[in-house]
Amino acid sequence: MDITSEQALVDAVKSADGPLAVQGGGTRGVPARGAVLSVAGLSGISLYEPGAMTVVAKAGTPVAEIEAALAGENQRLAFEPMDHRALLGTKGTPTIGGVMAANVSGPRRISVGAARDFLLGVRYVDGHGVIVKNGGRVMKNVTGYDLVKLMAGSYGTLGVLSEVSLKVLPRPETHATLVLHGLDDAGGVAALAKALGSPFEVTGAAHDPDSRETKLRVEGFEASVSYRLGKLRELLASVGGEMVVHDAAASEGIWAATRDVAAFQGKDGDVWRVSCKPSDGPAIVARSGAQAWFYDWAGGLIWLLAAPGHDLRQAVGAFDGHATLVRADAESKARLGMFHPEPAGLARLTARLRAQFDPKDIFNAGLMEHAA
Repeated sequence: MDITSEQALVDAVKSADGPLAVQGGGTRGVPARGAVLSVAGLSGISLYEPGAMTVVAKAGTPVAEIEAALAGENQRLAFEPMDHRALLGTKGTPTIGGVMAANVSGPRRISVGAARDFLLGVRYVDGHGVIVKNGGRVMKNVTGYDLVKLMAGSYGTLGVLSEVSLKVLPRPETHATLVLHGLDDAGGVAALAKALGSPFEVTGAAHDPDSRETKLRVEGFEASVSYRLGKLRELLASVGGEMVVHDAAASEGIWAATRDVAAFQGKDGDVWRVSCKPSDGPAIVARSGAQAWFYDWAGGLIWLLAAPGHDLRQAVGAFDGHATLVRADAESKARLGMFHPEPAGLARLTARLRAQFDPKDIFNAGLMEHAA
């Protein structure tokens, strides 16, 4: 079912007699049950005020369209959302509603925050078929919940986004990447932590064990970037290893590849995404049984490539964080679950929220469930 207006979305939800698989650009391969409900046709930038650094867009608006409009005013989506298509082997077009529904946040998350931190407002249709807006003049006003935070990362299980309001930021004058060569996992993560704890405003921090490269991005005015790179060199001199600075053009490619997990594109195996305490990362990897991995967010995010069907959560055991199965066949996703099982108390709270927002249990039914 292709939706081209908010009223059509309301009518579709009200008339639904079974599960609906909510879809934006169809780039994520989310295994939801039911009839496909596509909001890709609900598209267009409703309002852009460069001076106020805000943009309002319908949920099906392509991310590329928004980025092009922002670039014309030397602005950007600072959380640099990932493009999943090459990693997952999917087609379609990434949409801003899909980005916000999944809280898709790139390497710059460590410095500017997640996608949800740039979401100023939402407009969506709940499971009753009612249009809800966070703040302002509304058709239905809900109090008691932070609707923005609830909708960001809910994967369409609480409601179907129809419009989002975002904060945007200026593009920096330039940027560069300092790469340290030769460090192992523990040394690389320690170097990232040291740099991130400095006052030199690092906006990207990743470590690739395969190439033994530890990468640090610095952005801003040219003189500031040069100064901070020099200070980072001094700070990390005792760490050891050769240091090389890559200019803006090379840096752009480094972080696009990091953002889109280029290292695992076209390679056989399941892809897992682990969020954890950075200091725990190397030990988690050692227990994981993964074939390959790399660290982003100064070690707080680990991407892992594992054998098909491998239960990485069981192999790792209990840890402070969560593991998401990003790429696998349908059987593995059904057996292992895409999302990490919630603790009992949080699961009860989640069930209560879903019962209130989606009483007919029609939005992406079963997406966050796990096989018994």
